[in-house]
Amino acid sequence: MATGIVERTKEIIGESLRGLGGIALMTLESIRSLLHKNFVWRELINHIYFIGVKSQSVVLITGAFTGMVLCAQTFFQFHKVKMDTATLAVVSVSMCAELGPVLSGLMVAGRVGAAMAAELGTMRVTEQIDALRTLATHPIDYLVVPRIIATTVALPLLTAEAIAFGILAGFVVGVYLMGIDPAYSWHNMAKYTSTVDVLTGIIKAFIFGAVVSLIGCYKGMNCSQGAQGVGKATTEAVVFASITILISNFFLTLVLNKLLA
Repeated sequence: MATGIVERTKEIIGESLRGLGGIALMTLESIRSLLHKNFVWRELINHIYFIGVKSQSVVLITGAFTGMVLCAQTFFQFHKVKMDTATLAVVSVSMCAELGPVLSGLMVAGRVGAAMAAELGTMRVTEQIDALRTLATHPIDYLVVPRIIATTVALPLLTAEAIAFGILAGFVVGVYLMGIDPAYSWHNMAKYTSTVDVLTGIIKAFIFGAVVSLIGCYKGMNCSQGAQGVGKATTEAVVFASITILISNFFLTLVLNKLLA
């Protein structure tokens, strides 16, 4: 039994290292394609529309209700120590630096990352990717790079919208439901929310966009044959992208606070 556990552990570690190596190679090829401007602009515009415009409803609803529940929960605790007017400041800082980029990244990973993996996986299973190679078209240039650029451009914009809607929804809940003084609440929010908080959230969103697109494209381009392989690649793309966002968020918080403070 111990031998089986050791072998299974080695297999998991080996698969993880091969996956990291594959993503690193895809990243290098994508950077090379980007520098040489070999990608297709028309595909880039289509993906920006699909990733950015089509994801707005999900991201905005998530941001608004996150701001609302955060405001309510913060008020319940701050009201005990007579700090009601500081409620919106907590909502603002939390949405800008942490909740805005993380939740937007998770929503986009669930919607866009799964779509990328499923679409590219289906193309691989039906040998459409091989057909592109026979037509002297590099799959990285035509399929991967436009998706990466579109996600890294769209996610910071979606995050900014989620932050704005979250703060606005929190303000409405705090003022009209909890009875917080609007003038002092808004003053404290502007006082304690700095440019560093906003910049931290936007930088995180940019990195999360690259993470979601790279993992989604890699899983789709390297899925196993058959419908089961496509389903597995789609599931793994969402799970791995979500876990990577949550883990990297902690280290990005530490690094960015040191660099931007």
